[in-house]
Amino acid sequence: MRGERFREPIHGLSLHDVIVLTKPELSNTKKESANIRSGPISIIVPVLNEAASIERFLKRLGERTERAELIVVDGGSSDGTFELAQRHCDRCLRASPGRAVQMNAGARAASSDTLWFLHADCEVPAGCLKQISDALRSPQVVGGFFRIRIPNKRLVYRLTDSFAHYTGLLLRMRFGDHGFFCRRSGFEEIGGFPEVLLMEDAEFFGKLRRLGRIAIIPSRLISSPRRYERIGPWRLTLTYGLIALLYLLRVPIPILARIYRRTCAQLGV
Repeated sequence: MRGERFREPIHGLSLHDVIVLTKPELSNTKKESANIRSGPISIIVPVLNEAASIERFLKRLGERTERAELIVVDGGSSDGTFELAQRHCDRCLRASPGRAVQMNAGARAASSDTLWFLHADCEVPAGCLKQISDALRSPQVVGGFFRIRIPNKRLVYRLTDSFAHYTGLLLRMRFGDHGFFCRRSGFEEIGGFPEVLLMEDAEFFGKLRRLGRIAIIPSRLISSPRRYERIGPWRLTLTYGLIALLYLLRVPIPILARIYRRTCAQLGV
C-alpha cells in the first residue's frame, strides 16, 4: 500500500494530518484490467469506528455507483475501519477527527467536478447518479439533497423523515443525513464545511442555497435507525428539534454542542 501526502495544506489541517492511500501499484497488464473507478461524481464518506458495517455499506454503495469515484475519510478509527475500507474504495484518507474536517479533506482529494457527501449508515437508491446528474443539468442548480426514509413503522420515525422534511422546507434548513451534493465550484466558493463542533451541515446548506437553486431528489436514502435505537427515538428526535430551534434563534454552536453531549452522550461521526 502506497502512502502519498498532499502537496497542498488542507483547510484546518497541516500536511501531516492527512495521508492519501491509493490502490497498490499494479503491473501494466493488471493496470489495464483493474476496475479503478473515476467518474463525473466523487462520493465522500467520513467514517469513525464503523468496522462492524463498513464493508457491507461500501459493497452495496459500489454496486449502485459504479461510475463514481469513492473516497473514504477515516477520523482515527481504533477498530480496523480504515483497513477494511481500503479494500472497497478508490481512495482512503486519514484525517483529524471531525465530520467537517474529514469531508473537506475528501473534497480536496476528489477528482470530479460534482461532490456527493454520504454518511456511512445509509443505503442509496438505484439510479442515484443519474438523478444527481439530471438535477445539475440546469446551470441555476448549485446542489441538492435526497429525501430520507428510516426503515421503521413507528410514529416517531415518520415524524423524523416526513414531518421534519416539510419543516425543513419551511425553515430552509437541512442536515447531512440527506446526502448533500454540489458542484465543486460552489463548494470552493463557500469555503467547504465550517469546521465547528456541531451543525456544520446546516451551516453549509445555508451558504449553499444562497448561491442558487437547490434540487430535491424525491428518491429516498434509507437511513439507519441505529443512533435512534441506541439513544432512544423520542429522546433523539426531541433533542434534534430543540437544537434546530435554538440554532435558528442564533444560540452559539458551542452551547448547542454541550446540549447534545449532555442529552445524547454522543458527538461525532
